[in-house]
Amino acid sequence: MSAHRPDTSARRPASDVSAAVGMAGLAGLFVWVMICRHWPWLVDMFGLPGPHARLDGPNAALAGLVFTSLPMAAVSLLKDKVHRRPSTGIDWGLRRPLSETQEISCTKLVGLWATWAAIAAIYCLARWYWDGQYLFAMEVLKYAALPMFALSIPYVLWLDRFMIEPRDHAWHFGALLLGREAYDPAEVKKHWRAWVIKGFFGAFMISILPPGFREAVNVDFTAIAADPVKLGMALVSLLFLVDVQLGTVGYLVTFRPLDAHIRSGNPFVAGWVAALLCYPPLNGVGLLDYSVGTPGWAENNWAFWFAGHTHLMWIWAALLMALTAIYAWATVAFGLRFSNLTYRGVITNGPYAFTRHPAYLAKNTFWWLSTMPFLVTSGSWTDPIRNAFFLACVSGIYYWRARTEEMHLLSEDAKYREYHAWMAEHGVVTARLRKLLRLLRPRGPVMHRAAEPAE
Repeated sequence: MSAHRPDTSARRPASDVSAAVGMAGLAGLFVWVMICRHWPWLVDMFGLPGPHARLDGPNAALAGLVFTSLPMAAVSLLKDKVHRRPSTGIDWGLRRPLSETQEISCTKLVGLWATWAAIAAIYCLARWYWDGQYLFAMEVLKYAALPMFALSIPYVLWLDRFMIEPRDHAWHFGALLLGREAYDPAEVKKHWRAWVIKGFFGAFMISILPPGFREAVNVDFTAIAADPVKLGMALVSLLFLVDVQLGTVGYLVTFRPLDAHIRSGNPFVAGWVAALLCYPPLNGVGLLDYSVGTPGWAENNWAFWFAGHTHLMWIWAALLMALTAIYAWATVAFGLRFSNLTYRGVITNGPYAFTRHPAYLAKNTFWWLSTMPFLVTSGSWTDPIRNAFFLACVSGIYYWRARTEEMHLLSEDAKYREYHAWMAEHGVVTARLRKLLRLLRPRGPVMHRAAEPAE
């Protein structure tokens, strides 16, 4: 009997997140940005108290997370009914008495609180968390610690009454610490993989919120409308704000009733290495600097080389904006579930209907077109070679990262295996790249061995 293979002729598997979720978050963010931009006018119109100035500070950036997450949660619950999906691990008909689950909940809380304490200790020990942009993230987490501690008690006590198996990853870690019940070491590893991801990337995402938000609130589009470089880069920054805001929500809102919980973290060391190489502090060591000898800011070099060619500058600015829009769209498609190194369901709509890795493809294409590493003003003939080589290394890291993510998802979900196979045959970008790679792959001569005597 032949092994079962996914039916690649079938329709593309349905996405676990509907397009309406991300669009609701995008609409909420847009409303908040417009409120912040027009706050002085609103103060005058309605006689509101407070400063007569645009709301562009760090706290306004944090408030943007609320305006982004609440519409997405509402659509997820009211339209998509995600709380009733089997993947949540919840059966709302159980309604166990509190006396039946409270001991399990207490063990789980011990595991959660110990995890949070360990992450806080790592923050204190790692010097980079107390310098530059991370100072804001540490301030936010410091004020969030007590509410998290207090609210975790009623949340866990309530949810465990409805969970089909309340002894989850956190419970196993709590059981390890208390030493009163048997625990599964594999579950403890899953617990720590999930929380290391939340701790590392959550702090990073919070730290980069304020600058982009401030720029979006204060940019004067009228003044730069005739300048392709300034207008193009302003719109690129606005699209990056979309990515950062929705991405930060994804790391913070990992609640099981929203079916947005982390089901597993990437178990492959290669996946972690590839991902961490793309973020501070590892990406800040300068080993892969691909802009040596280029004029000005690395991702604005195109403006230098196209100066005086207005039509070409407009075309190039539009191209860079389109690539950034695809990158932001890839994050919007995740809705509440954006996160690195995690499995939280399968996304098959939006740009993921064309390629399995739209964000990586768009981001790397953007870098090549904006940096132009092969054009330098230093006069050195080695700089362009080195720059192109190191940017190729960066692109290679993202290819490696994509492959490790696929390894993780292919091992977790039959739906992803179906999606992976479908895209290989029907994906507008993926299928064509696959065919191109097949053509470029070297084929050596066929070696014929002499028949061996039968034994």
